[in-house]
Amino acid sequence: MDRILIRGGNRLQGRIFISGAKNAALTLMPCALLTDEPLTLRNLPRLADVDSFGHLLNQLGASTAIEGSRPEDFGRVMTIRAGRLTSTEAPYDIVRKMRASILVLGPLIGRAGEATVSLPGGCAIGNRPIDLHLKAMEAMGAEIELAAGYVKAVAPGGRLPGGRVSFPVVSVGATENALMAAVTARGGTVIENAAREPEIVDLCNCLVAMGASISGIGTETLEIEGRDRLHGATYAVMPDRIEAGSYACAAAITGGSVELAGAEANDMRATIAALVEAGVSVEEGKGSIKVSADGPLRPITLSTAPFPGFATDMQAQFMAMLCKADGASVLTETIFENRYMHVPELARMGADITVTGRSAVVRGVAGLVGAQVMATDLRASMSLIIAGLAAEGETQVSRVYHLDRGYERLEEKLSAVGADIERIGDG
Repeated sequence: MDRILIRGGNRLQGRIFISGAKNAALTLMPCALLTDEPLTLRNLPRLADVDSFGHLLNQLGASTAIEGSRPEDFGRVMTIRAGRLTSTEAPYDIVRKMRASILVLGPLIGRAGEATVSLPGGCAIGNRPIDLHLKAMEAMGAEIELAAGYVKAVAPGGRLPGGRVSFPVVSVGATENALMAAVTARGGTVIENAAREPEIVDLCNCLVAMGASISGIGTETLEIEGRDRLHGATYAVMPDRIEAGSYACAAAITGGSVELAGAEANDMRATIAALVEAGVSVEEGKGSIKVSADGPLRPITLSTAPFPGFATDMQAQFMAMLCKADGASVLTETIFENRYMHVPELARMGADITVTGRSAVVRGVAGLVGAQVMATDLRASMSLIIAGLAAEGETQVSRVYHLDRGYERLEEKLSAVGADIERIGDG
């Protein structure tokens, strides 16, 4: 199994090109199930999760073709065509690998009137039930049955009538599934307390490009008028705001200066505000963000929240960065209850972190030291990389398949801005 080896202490300086967003790509790909015409996605990141989702679409009868993509290119162009669905079942052996697989539920019901989907897997960061997904389908007229680890959903008469979906709490995935089910319903659907993440906006814009009727995009109330059919489209995946924020933390902890080419500042307001509060200089340009850290980092207080609040997917990276702050920071995780599994690994590198319930106090230390550490989930993996970049000596990060799920060519990008980092195999 591969490991990442980092020799810390180098100041990062230069330009990093930000890839297409993982979380957006995995939401846009199932849109192809809603039409028999091709959907072409540009700026698709080269990630293990994208490949896994492509395999899942193949299982359902869709073809996937990579066009005009050279090995040296970062983004890919993928054309997905689901001319005829050969199956409406998403099997356990694929779905168990990533939670995003549940996002075929809505489009399968919308296109075929039925879906059988295994309960999902993904990172072990806490309890992430899909009850909100199922209640949304029921609110639009689906009949739901749970049996033997599978969800079976059926639209009576072969097509959902539509309805009113009111989420008790904000859920990104449930909002996405509800949207994809609603766009081909017989009637209208209103989604209340919808998630407002940029990836939701990206999904709405892609669906509109395919002929969907959606109003209220970017707000907490979405109104969808169902269409008899959608058509194909060509659409570019938005830049990855989490990747950009991760590299911003890497630049800051090393006292570096890095331009994040392609990053969209308007999608990262909470991250940028937290960086500035921590003493990091952020310059916004047209289609890029420059992050510089010349002086000591300042301690801050952060609490994760749905967009436009501070993203839970940035919590681990900020925790690593704040290990070098001059004072004590307080982080509170409100989204997932088990998202501090990186803390013991950071402690192996000399970090001083105390966790009480959903809050963590991070007391800045004079220096981190390299160690052998183990990745526990995707964003936790990146926190260990960030800490390793600033640590004295060598850091080895194992179980890096987590990183491959969400960061495209990480070693190559960091090496280009001065990091001493490489991937090594056990052999």
